[in-house]
Amino acid sequence: MSAATARIDTDALRHNLGQIRNRAPASKIMAVIKANAYGHGMVAIAQALADADSLAVARVEEAIQLREAGIACPIVVLEGICNADELGLAGQHSLETVVHCREQIILMEQNSGTGADLWLKLDTGMNRLGFTAEEFGEAHRRLVNLPSANRDPGLMSHFSSADVAESATSQEQLRKFLETTAGLPGERSLANSAGILNIPASHLEWVRPGLSLYGVSPVAGKTGQDLGLRPVMRFSTWLLATRNLVAGDTVGYGCRWRAVRPTRLGIAACGYGDGYPWALPEGTPLRVNGKHARLAGRVSMDMIAFDLGADSDARIGDEVLLWGETELPVEEIAAAAQSIPYELLCRVSERVSREIVTSQAPIR
Repeated sequence: MSAATARIDTDALRHNLGQIRNRAPASKIMAVIKANAYGHGMVAIAQALADADSLAVARVEEAIQLREAGIACPIVVLEGICNADELGLAGQHSLETVVHCREQIILMEQNSGTGADLWLKLDTGMNRLGFTAEEFGEAHRRLVNLPSANRDPGLMSHFSSADVAESATSQEQLRKFLETTAGLPGERSLANSAGILNIPASHLEWVRPGLSLYGVSPVAGKTGQDLGLRPVMRFSTWLLATRNLVAGDTVGYGCRWRAVRPTRLGIAACGYGDGYPWALPEGTPLRVNGKHARLAGRVSMDMIAFDLGADSDARIGDEVLLWGETELPVEEIAAAAQSIPYELLCRVSERVSREIVTSQAPIR
């Protein structure tokens, strides 16, 4: 029996892609699968997203991994290239790269025989990557004049606060993007998952969903289910042992949790070494064979303990659900850890087995 498992439901993934298309019907979809597809398994997710118009990753090595796995669709490298070797690889593997600084343009001008389709990034207020509005026109001119340019560069920016409904910051970013790119050729992309949901005017020619593809809400106070999405990851393990406690017994490192009455304790094969957050407090909910349980004591590297209740009939080998499905959304667990769903999903470690399932049959 394996320990922790992340069950990845590609039917849910395709459902979420359809929901995004319904939200932005006039836009093409650049599906963001960086960071191992937010912990879901990048290659399997890419294969399941055959209906997306393109895929996006953060780094060249992620894109090459996809190409080596046989993924032939357009792939955008969001952080772009950082040296001549990466520029050559981008051309060799037909990667679209984002250009966000002067040094990248100089590199391309000095290596003009290596062609790749480009996106030019405008900094509209995130103040992370991208050209200022004052620099943008000159940067665009230099890219258009590259001998290796295959097409007019795409035009891109990124929201900082789209998760806040009716954000004045987002409206200002949208205004600046539209104003700066007005009259320039090239397709435009601004809306991330939160922008797709909260700012319809930002949809433009391309949208870039990330978290929402995986059935998780980018909007505080809402779950994916609230937005018509289905969770793609079901993170679970199994009951490793049980113990009967009397009132006053303590559990785990630091003896932090103490039984206030006779109860039954469960031990599960999962811990922070698998990506289950150490920061989770006592009382965090779990489900054991479909029944409620509560975390007891600190999360260890390989194990967690939880209060099953005195009348529990749980048995060794029973499933322990850590998050997933509508009964235990990852948004709830992230809030308990004082974190965000992005981090929890991305931290699911490599020793957790990924089981890819469809409505037809499981595939390992």
